[in-house]
Amino acid sequence: MQLSQIDERYRAPAPETGGYVFNQTMLRVKDPEVSVAFYRDVMGMQLVKAIPFEAFAFTLYFMGYIDGPEAYPATEGDRFVHAFGQPAMLELTHNWGTESQQGAVYHDGNAAPQGFGHIGFCVPDVDAACARFEGLGVEFVKRPGDGKMKGIAFIKDPDGYWIEILSSRDIAQVVASVG
Repeated sequence: MQLSQIDERYRAPAPETGGYVFNQTMLRVKDPEVSVAFYRDVMGMQLVKAIPFEAFAFTLYFMGYIDGPEAYPATEGDRFVHAFGQPAMLELTHNWGTESQQGAVYHDGNAAPQGFGHIGFCVPDVDAACARFEGLGVEFVKRPGDGKMKGIAFIKDPDGYWIEILSSRDIAQVVASVG
């Protein structure tokens, strides 16, 4: 692709899209108790809203980063508006009954046929985060010193989805080292 074609892609979006927010990425999870705990205790996210759909036998769990308890709405209606207005939320979808199934329930997208690849989290210090993950018994796909792209890591969540761990401060140097 030529540079002029790349530059064209960075033009301003259509004015009609003003106010659009990238709100969520959905991952199906086998056991919400395990997955919500992982994203809360390992990744530091907060459960913003859980929404059960009894007629369809599934529950949505919206996980995100909230600026202190005062930012969390007090009323049920306000929590709906808040959950669906936040940028970059993680929607964990639990289809009831999957928690009692044996083995893996969902495809992680990284084995054949490939599709979905990973979600990513920026952390202040990749090595410190990975040392913490190691202490918590988190499974690694790639450690920061492995492979050609040094300084980034990949871990797995309880359902086997890959999570890229990188530092916004260091990513330009990581990319330049392989480019």
